[in-house]
Amino acid sequence: MITKRILIVDDEYDIRAVAQLTLKAVGGWNVSIAASGAEGLAKAADEQPDVILLDVMMPDMDGIETFRALQANPATQSIPVILMTAKVQAAEQRRFAELGVAGIIPKPFKAMKLPGQIAKTLGWDE
Repeated sequence: MITKRILIVDDEYDIRAVAQLTLKAVGGWNVSIAASGAEGLAKAADEQPDVILLDVMMPDMDGIETFRALQANPATQSIPVILMTAKVQAAEQRRFAELGVAGIIPKPFKAMKLPGQIAKTLGWDE
């Protein structure tokens, strides 16, 4: 079985660290991290991950802008994106879903459940 590659794009160090540790230890996946939208775009193009976990609220280039830039680049437009957000109102969830993201994981997330949430969202657990 090929090991999945995950890219975490989040401006908060603690979130990146916890998610990276859990996805490596529990999921057994290769995980890379980016601290900004711009860094995430570069890494996504270079590394071609199997999925991108993308924080919605970041300074400079937020998650929605980053997602649109990923979609505009032929090299990254087919990479599934799961948004991580504290914005969990129904209207916001619908707006995010209408963008065409693969899924939404609410923050704060339960670290030990994160690999399962990703696998379920992408059909990796079938």
